[in-house]
Amino acid sequence: MVNLPTHFDNVAHLEDVMSTPSPALVATLARVPGDIMVLGVGGKMGPTLARMAKRAAPQKRVMGVARFSEAGLLERLQAHGIECIEADLLSRDALAALPDASNIIFMAGRKFGSTGSEWLTWAMNAHVPALVAERFKASRIVAFSTACVYPFASVKSGGATEDLPPTAPCGEYANSCVARERMFQHFSHQYGTAGRLLRLSYAIDMRYGVLHDLAQKIIAREPIDLAMGHANIIWQGDANDWALRALADCNTPTSPLNISGPQISIRTTAIALGKRLGRVPTFAGMEADTAWLVNCDQANRLFGPPQVSLDTLFDWTADWSQRGMDSLGKPTHFEARDGKY
Repeated sequence: MVNLPTHFDNVAHLEDVMSTPSPALVATLARVPGDIMVLGVGGKMGPTLARMAKRAAPQKRVMGVARFSEAGLLERLQAHGIECIEADLLSRDALAALPDASNIIFMAGRKFGSTGSEWLTWAMNAHVPALVAERFKASRIVAFSTACVYPFASVKSGGATEDLPPTAPCGEYANSCVARERMFQHFSHQYGTAGRLLRLSYAIDMRYGVLHDLAQKIIAREPIDLAMGHANIIWQGDANDWALRALADCNTPTSPLNISGPQISIRTTAIALGKRLGRVPTFAGMEADTAWLVNCDQANRLFGPPQVSLDTLFDWTADWSQRGMDSLGKPTHFEARDGKY
């Protein structure tokens, strides 16, 4: 068990904790041969995942590939021992020029801004996976997906299990994510590539996520939309840890794995955050009897329960938000039921 702080002093402290590997991850990567390449390292989770990989296996070469449009990110990652490679993953030539790696963590994708430029969303979420799956057919590929590939589940069901087919997903984004999975599955069948498809639901960073969104609304005294009244959430450090540990549990052909934590009620969670913030939240609408929910029993059997409890996440979020600390300024739109982002 990683020692957890009572609060985060600043962003550097937050990112240090989010990139701290568990003893189980250190042991896992010690028996996974080869170096690690993170494709799409410049996203929300990529930097801390890459840092965690390097800290867990300092003897391995850990490479991060992205366009690095965020100023200073490349230099920060390099300072932590990550070998950074600038590349556009839509380019076959750029992919061909990348070094080989035994282990690929695929994190590239597009969600926000999908409405109005659906063609780019499909290119990033379906075409790029096909290019990557063919280029790295000899590697293990752990690819991030989303719970949005599932249909809505009853809030009393315990969530969708991995054997539920991703039929009739809602919206262009979700459909493009099914296409992403199908591309990895196709090339896994064709070439015998081992892999996992991580159907992630809401990784929590103090600067982003369902809890951050709720805290910001409570502080601003804005009503909280209850249309999507339930969700699964997990600490981003736990999600990073599990994604890397999945390299030791790849299947041929590749198969899905739900990654998240407990199911929460948006109303109950907002009330709990409000108590910590000294404010009473207000609500709009009523909870539906379905939501995007996942059953994570398989991940819990493989990795154990998340290290960070809901109460700790609530405490951290309230403290961070009350002090007016950094935000990524990217609402999750967790309340959307039409699949439009």
